[in-house]
Amino acid sequence: MRSLCVSVVLLQLLGTCLCQFPRPCANSEGLRTKECCPVWDGDGSACGAMSGRGFCTEVEVSDEPHGPQYPHSGIDDRERWPLAFFNRTCRCAGNYGGFNCGECRFGYWGSNCAEYRESVRRNILTLAVSEQQKFISYLNLAKNTISRDYVISTATRAEMGENGENLLFSDINTYDLFVWMHYYVSRDAFLGGPGNVWRDIDFAHESAAFLPWHRVFLLHWENEIRKLTGDFNFTLPYWDWRDAQSCDVCTDRLMGGRSPLNPNLISPGSVFSSWKVICTQPEEYNSREALCNATGEGPLLRNPGNHDTQRTARLPTTADVDFTVGLTEYETGTMDRFANSSFRNVIEGFASTETGMAVSGQSTMHNALHIFMNGSMSSVQGSANDPIFLLHHAFIDSIFERWLRTHQPLRSNYPSANAPIGHNDGYYMVPFLPLYRNGEYFLSNKALGYEYAYLLDPGQRFMQEFLTPYLEQAQQIWQWLLGASILGAVIASIIATLIVVARRKWKRNQRRKTALIYGERQPLLNSSSEEGSASYQTTL
Repeated sequence: MRSLCVSVVLLQLLGTCLCQFPRPCANSEGLRTKECCPVWDGDGSACGAMSGRGFCTEVEVSDEPHGPQYPHSGIDDRERWPLAFFNRTCRCAGNYGGFNCGECRFGYWGSNCAEYRESVRRNILTLAVSEQQKFISYLNLAKNTISRDYVISTATRAEMGENGENLLFSDINTYDLFVWMHYYVSRDAFLGGPGNVWRDIDFAHESAAFLPWHRVFLLHWENEIRKLTGDFNFTLPYWDWRDAQSCDVCTDRLMGGRSPLNPNLISPGSVFSSWKVICTQPEEYNSREALCNATGEGPLLRNPGNHDTQRTARLPTTADVDFTVGLTEYETGTMDRFANSSFRNVIEGFASTETGMAVSGQSTMHNALHIFMNGSMSSVQGSANDPIFLLHHAFIDSIFERWLRTHQPLRSNYPSANAPIGHNDGYYMVPFLPLYRNGEYFLSNKALGYEYAYLLDPGQRFMQEFLTPYLEQAQQIWQWLLGASILGAVIASIIATLIVVARRKWKRNQRRKTALIYGERQPLLNSSSEEGSASYQTTL
């Protein structure tokens, strides 16, 4: 089956395209051969090989040992990703990317992926109203549009049969695609039998890959929105929650206010009040030993501030962020939620922002926001249902960027072995296709084609945070401004003409009075350089 991706021209404009299962590979042949090397429509060859974009090759997974947190082997599809599904995929050359090498890697554009372009993510509270509304409309469009390029698996690989004779893939809308991915990467491992699961497993949280994994997740989000809307300048905004006393973005104009009828629901005045959440019932899935199939499970829940204050006393402050950025070690000790003086563990929220020591029963930094929202955001597997998740993680990513710029660590500072399963440098990120290793995203976002407005130098920051919104507003109403300018010019011309005519009339009256006084009867030559160059004779 040939790729259902968008046209090659659009693909070349976009960044790398990632996800769970590309449609061209979600079939019996793909599962039987264990090969996911789709044809690039640009030249009709697998992985665009004829154009030198990439080639189909064996997947080489890392054999470095992981930590003791997960003592099993060979029971979960996510182990040694993606070998349970595919052992041959496209490997792209140069700046090319995508599951069929028909696109560009992050930060590069153009037909040959030779143009580097840097986008700027801005604070949602400083965006022009029109930009805020556009962002919300894009989210709602994604929630109501089936993904053209990707599907999800609704069962384990074993349930699909040795040769893929029992296909269990499903369509999903573009927004829920990401919700499902976040669920899939953090779900419990099935050990066999109802309710028999291993909970101490997560390929995107509680260890080193937390920050690189979510960085790729957000980049993928931006690309999918660009692809869906055709707005190639779109970037995810962030919410700078430092020192906030409440949920500043929880208004109907932004991410939805509180319902006056039920404090746990979104206000009817927001588009998000009609959204249905998915993948929020992990205990039910575990009892059935089944994957979330993305069926709607009820309304989006949120009740900010009415949370357990014993666990999270307040939202993070500027001092908390500064302390976190000042930590010099990325990972320490067991490299999990019990690590001390670990930048990753503190920013994730399992350690104190005063001492850097791991604390139990407390949620700080990143975790604090999830707890504070007191609803769909407060459960790891279903947290991406709430669109505030995107704003929150964009800001967490910016703090990661601050730390990278402050300490400029080498890639060797990222753990290559003995981190919890899925978190070593060489481990491929679950469940992305094409494949990306964790350590490859342990670098500045400038290499990935984006920047944060508040991290720019003062001049650039002023332009982005203050001037740009007004310029965008002017761009939105330029036709009105042009029309108003033309109308103003016409009115000014009319007034000027009336003044000239009135002045001429006044001068003629003055001459008539003079002629009557002196009895002048000869013809008058009316030739005034002030009134014009035309000359003619008239008789009184």
